[in-house]
Amino acid sequence: MSDPQIGISGFASYLPRYRVPLDAWCRWSGDNWDKVRAVVGSGFRMRGPDENAYTMAATAVLRLIRQYDLDPGRIGFLGLGTESSTDNSAGAVIVKGMVNRALTGLGLPPLARACEVPEFKHACLGGVYAMKAAARYLALDGRGRHAIVVCSDVAEYARATSGEPTQGAGAVAMLIEESPRMLGLELMISGSASDYRGPDFRKPFLRFMQQTPSAYAQPRDFPVFNGKYSTTCYIDEALAAMRDLFGRLKQAGGTGLRAVATRPSRFMRDLSATFLHRPYQRMAETGLIMSYLLALAIGDGDDLAELGAYAQAADVDVDALIAELTAGPDVYRLVEDQRLSDELYPLAVQTARAFRGHPRFDELMTRLGTEEMLEVGNLYTASLPAWMAAGLEEAARTGVDLSGRRILTLGYGSGDAAEAIPMVVMPDWQSAAARIGFTRALADPVDLDAEGYAALHDGHAFEYPLAHQDGVFYIDRIGAREAHFDDSGIEYYRYHG
Repeated sequence: MSDPQIGISGFASYLPRYRVPLDAWCRWSGDNWDKVRAVVGSGFRMRGPDENAYTMAATAVLRLIRQYDLDPGRIGFLGLGTESSTDNSAGAVIVKGMVNRALTGLGLPPLARACEVPEFKHACLGGVYAMKAAARYLALDGRGRHAIVVCSDVAEYARATSGEPTQGAGAVAMLIEESPRMLGLELMISGSASDYRGPDFRKPFLRFMQQTPSAYAQPRDFPVFNGKYSTTCYIDEALAAMRDLFGRLKQAGGTGLRAVATRPSRFMRDLSATFLHRPYQRMAETGLIMSYLLALAIGDGDDLAELGAYAQAADVDVDALIAELTAGPDVYRLVEDQRLSDELYPLAVQTARAFRGHPRFDELMTRLGTEEMLEVGNLYTASLPAWMAAGLEEAARTGVDLSGRRILTLGYGSGDAAEAIPMVVMPDWQSAAARIGFTRALADPVDLDAEGYAALHDGHAFEYPLAHQDGVFYIDRIGAREAHFDDSGIEYYRYHG
């Protein structure tokens, strides 16, 4: 029996309706709107006072089942990628419990009892790891069944910090199966990288011991992060994953894979779209540029001539640039030497800045779904699949023909790790993409004013304007040892049908 093609057949999303327009936020905070718009985006979403990563995930999963007419009994894997857990024991099974209650209430069968329910955590990369695990499940003991991966997160930062305009909240569920209807995973030529980076971006438990409980008893999940150092880590790990991918391309020649260019620069130019983890818009752009500069740096002939032209435009020595891109520096030394603000890729950063004005940048940079992503903010694990969903939906809606073409996804998680996974667009992808509904998930936002934003952000009592939406899960109450059993801190949920 030949190995089955495994990939993605559907997406479904949930985005909270509370929105903070960044132009208004700039007026409240005194930040420069032109800069924020160019670097970050136009707005971000915030969870409601009785929503969390589990409720958003359950809503996205239920939407996926209904949008794609799935038989819940055939779902044998439900993986949750998140870094916003509120329970250190259970995870995806909480989502399964909510979804099953809603399904039976709707007169539908529940998810299979024989269903794996793992949770994956590695900062913003947890969902990508969950997707790879789902593919391996389907290739081995789960043949003939469905797998669902749901990425759900709440990105919060303390007010008056550099991370504040990059907040966000939401969930994206993906249907993974054999004979996929939308995207075929090419894991054999994917690139992987990981390395320990200390205080890049962390969420130690000690933070919660320093907080005053909010009005609805959810801890404020503000991370400990170092902005400049985090940018360096992102660049370095993305380059490491792409180096691994480029090495696999050369090994894959003549192995019977779908036509794939073994020359890294040609591979990059042949892509129909590239979707990257985007903590904010400029960071995703930088990741793509650095990947292309690396492809040129490890090439020869025309590649080196092209790189030389970009280096000259940036007033950079091309040989020094090549050495910098291919060296793989010891990033953690910045921590040991207490030099977190140092730039480890100064020549590449300078070249990337000049490259943004070159026509090649416009050829490489994916515009599909970009407007929607500027609106949602950072969704952590859900950021990459959200962009994929928005981009494929826009392509189907506007008649962009992607059939048989290749896309590249680049996931990243602080700490650090990255995954570069190519995917091939299936012949009849449009019919599945037409069901994504990402634009619907963005519909009817409620813009917060300064008072409402501050109250919702800090967990204070406030008269919120929204009634509960049909088809959405909410926190009903939080246990406080009031029953004749100990349920302190355990969240109970309800489905608003």
